[in-house]
Amino acid sequence: MTGLNELYQDVILHHYKSPRNYGELPGHNRAADGHNPLCGDRIHLTARVEDGRIADLRFQGSGCAISTASASVMTEAVKGKTEDEIRALFQRFHDLVTGKPAGDGAELGKLEVFSGVSEFPVRVKCATLCWHTLQAALKNTHQTVSTE
Repeated sequence: MTGLNELYQDVILHHYKSPRNYGELPGHNRAADGHNPLCGDRIHLTARVEDGRIADLRFQGSGCAISTASASVMTEAVKGKTEDEIRALFQRFHDLVTGKPAGDGAELGKLEVFSGVSEFPVRVKCATLCWHTLQAALKNTHQTVSTE
């Protein structure tokens, strides 16, 4: 295993064991639930959108290390961003975890630790559940998002 892979695994494990932005967000104006039946991951995401930007967001739930760590890193990455910026970031992230060439070369920051997910296609749903749930919250839909 290369040093970079070990570092990425350490970051994922750290976010799994000590997730950022975990818990219910008081005063939220968006919420959605997500479920990955294949792995059993469940997420409840709450967000506060102000002036078209994510002012704050948090998540709760249970899931595998990839799912929980992805939600933790995602919450840090999208704060302050608009819906259009979030959609573009999700597309770059999805390309990363599915092994597609990087589109516009924009930096993903800490999200790049999930590059190894592309070697395990079944884990793509774990890594993207939080993103699909965020999109549902932004649309204010009230159905549980499923990765199936």
